[in-house]
Amino acid sequence: MTNNSPRHSTAIIGDAEKQRGHDEPVHVYSLRILLMATLVSMGGLIFGYDTGQISGFLEMDNFLQAFGDTTKDGSPAFSNSRSGTIVGLLSIGTLIGALAAAPIADGIGRKLCITTCCIVFCVGNIVQIATDTHWYQIAVGRLVAGLGVGGLSVLTPMYQAETAPRQVRGAMISCYQLFITLGIFVADCVNFGTEKDNSSRAWKLPMGIAFIWPAIMGGGILLFRESPRWDYRKGRVDQARHTIALSYGVSDNHWEVNREMGEIKRKFDLEQSGSHKWYEIFTAPAMTRRTLIGVIMQMLQQLTGANFFFYYGTTIFTATGLSNSYVTAMILGAVNFGTTFGGLYVVEHFGRRHSLIVGGLWMFVCFLIFASVGHFALDQSFPQNTPQAGAAMIVFACLFIAGFAMTWGPLVWTVVGEIYPTRYRAKCMGLATASNWIWNFLISFFTPYITTAIDYRYGYVFASMCFAGAVFVYFFVCESQGRTLEEIDTMYIMGVLPMKSKNWVPPEDGGPTMENSVLEPGATTVRKEEAQPAPGQPTAELEEEKEEEEKETER
Repeated sequence: MTNNSPRHSTAIIGDAEKQRGHDEPVHVYSLRILLMATLVSMGGLIFGYDTGQISGFLEMDNFLQAFGDTTKDGSPAFSNSRSGTIVGLLSIGTLIGALAAAPIADGIGRKLCITTCCIVFCVGNIVQIATDTHWYQIAVGRLVAGLGVGGLSVLTPMYQAETAPRQVRGAMISCYQLFITLGIFVADCVNFGTEKDNSSRAWKLPMGIAFIWPAIMGGGILLFRESPRWDYRKGRVDQARHTIALSYGVSDNHWEVNREMGEIKRKFDLEQSGSHKWYEIFTAPAMTRRTLIGVIMQMLQQLTGANFFFYYGTTIFTATGLSNSYVTAMILGAVNFGTTFGGLYVVEHFGRRHSLIVGGLWMFVCFLIFASVGHFALDQSFPQNTPQAGAAMIVFACLFIAGFAMTWGPLVWTVVGEIYPTRYRAKCMGLATASNWIWNFLISFFTPYITTAIDYRYGYVFASMCFAGAVFVYFFVCESQGRTLEEIDTMYIMGVLPMKSKNWVPPEDGGPTMENSVLEPGATTVRKEEAQPAPGQPTAELEEEKEEEEKETER
């Protein structure tokens, strides 16, 4: 006998709606994801703008007169030590900020920590803009601003990696590099517009504009949801589930949401089984290799030599005989920004490994030619006598920047954001990013001394490191395109050869990961746990899905 009661009909309709919600397609290309990528990536805009503006300041007349040394003939000029200190102290601040941000973010949350870093940057900017005569105040202000920049350099890719849908995770993290290039380009344009002003407005106006980006980011991030993984650890399970559902553009009971919640639950339960010391980033299974990969990749990104152009581009191209080197800096900034859009395509279509290897070899050739022309063909005493050499150097500098912007610029941040398990991600990313800032400082501080001693032969050092980077990726970095963070974790634990990682197929049971394994504190091997149902997903439902998968495999 058929039950036609309204209550029964309503139940049937409710079950049908629930099933549709469970199986509906994901919508990862949404306005929400676009806004999140734009806002969070402003951490890169803050850093890029600061990098671009200091390059122009060093050649501005008023900045020179106010903060430069006095030469023997009475004219103002920056000594190697003073210019290196002003430029390089930002990197010291970023180093400290990168190391401090990870534990703070674990304590107060990603969002609040991002806002705090934006405020710290603004304080540093105020210190700089408040002086007209004291060069050391500029240096100290850059040190303070660097604390904020360094924190954001860790928090931006961390928040994106923990919140973005896996289908667009690589492109999302790469947006950080895109916004670095946008910041450099905007700063170059602003410097070009103010450099002829003989008053302090020439450099104070660009500094004033720098308040816009942290104000937007620091306030805007509070309107977004917290990282679901951090929320879960703080007991906000429903909020975490809803955040994941919003990211995928589906209902809270969707299978993709259930799967991700199950992964988060297993990670959290394992973390509660015992305390894990900081040094386990070197001793836990497959962690020594991954920790060093992150540190070395960030080091190699700096040693490609890109910041050689961004920090000292205006000074470099003045030495080639150009009448207005600000124009060249603006061209380089435009090339850098424009080609980084290509990097967003490359990261999801050509794989991490292939792109990094090809990019490293491309940059090797470009820097080799740049250095050779600068040393052998350019008349360094009277560069106006060799305009063809100067033009050739600009062309190959642009080609180098294009290669960097599409490969090593964005992809290093992507790789570092993907290879670590959640338990160690904050610590490992902080350490890797600190490596970036250490080498950033070394390059920015010592470049004036080195170029004085060996001129453009300095480019041979960068060329060799570009080649070394390609070799390193070939032998040590696994392909992670299109894989979940757990599959990437399994690849490294199982010791998959990087050369074979592109075609590697995960085990049917998912394989061991750092988070689904029995791992006592201090352990160096793993033992896989039995799979547990995701929160809100009954065991019967899991069995049903497993049967469907087996039938599909048989077909």
